[in-house]
Amino acid sequence: MSVELFAGIAVRDYLAALAWYERLFGSPPTYVVSDTEALWEVTPHGSVVVELRPERAGRAFHTLFVGDLDERIAAISARGIEPADRETYENGVRKIIYRDPEGNELGIGGGPGES
Repeated sequence: MSVELFAGIAVRDYLAALAWYERLFGSPPTYVVSDTEALWEVTPHGSVVVELRPERAGRAFHTLFVGDLDERIAAISARGIEPADRETYENGVRKIIYRDPEGNELGIGGGPGES
């Protein structure tokens, strides 16, 4: 079974969100769908979309798992975005939480094998 993931993040200020997510992901969107919607392909079968939807803004929470957590955290920090929170679970898995200016949460997690 093939699965495609399309994770949506609703925002009030599309242009400000676009700039913030470009810094978070380290690149412009993979596709600019319209004047109010942009999409980043974050895996071969997974995308994060930022869309102007003021009535739903600020309620998203998604987590991406990566194999290079420490490097990603450092790269994101170098682009001027710092984590809002950090969690470490009993099994050693770590989750770094980022919140955009509207309160949407995007966590980036990694396994216990990382330094």
